[in-house]
Amino acid sequence: MRYLDRLQPLALLVMRLALGAIMVVHGYHNVFGGLQHHAQWIASLGVPRWLGYVSSFTELVGGLLLLAGFFTRIAALAVCVDLVVAFWKVHLHNGLTGSPERPGYEFPLAAASLAFALIFFGAGPIALDHVLRGGGSGGSKR
Repeated sequence: MRYLDRLQPLALLVMRLALGAIMVVHGYHNVFGGLQHHAQWIASLGVPRWLGYVSSFTELVGGLLLLAGFFTRIAALAVCVDLVVAFWKVHLHNGLTGSPERPGYEFPLAAASLAFALIFFGAGPIALDHVLRGGGSGGSKR
């Protein structure tokens, strides 16, 4: 199965695009659809209100960075922390699958796992990070 190793860059791209799209949608909704409301809701969880703003912009900007593959490891770390807090403060007490009214932690767990993997693997060669490091020239590197 070593031939599958050649497809690892594609796997990293799919991971980044999936997580980036999810985070952009959630962040966009928070930032442009009720930033004050989101911050107030975060405060109701016993977390400082200002972290509601941080989480919203982390989701939006972090998602955009993941989509582009730019500062991928830093963006993935920020997104991972955001998702772990959501997992812990919002979803954990609802169980794995939860209910329609109270979602469980399966979704933030899966998304945090993607972010966790990207922290360690990075963006891969199909990303701005790689091109800006000089890896996009097409020549062999030693």
